[in-house]
Amino acid sequence: MSKYDAMKDRCPNLEMNLQHCACSYSGCDKQGLCCQCVAYHRQMRQIPGCFFSPEGERSYDRSYANFCRDNR
Repeated sequence: MSKYDAMKDRCPNLEMNLQHCACSYSGCDKQGLCCQCVAYHRQMRQIPGCFFSPEGERSYDRSYANFCRDNR
């Protein structure tokens, strides 16, 4: 059980967030928890997948450089 499971029970926007979540990583325990996703990727010096094109997101390369290449 993930530490994020309890947060999902309390998140008032979870269902709406999940409808728009572009993350294709099936093991992501932060799906639908946008605040936690952004905080995690910021700490890792990355950009969340939802900022990328569908092709860029599927690369799982969340680097700033890949974001720039993806958004030309």
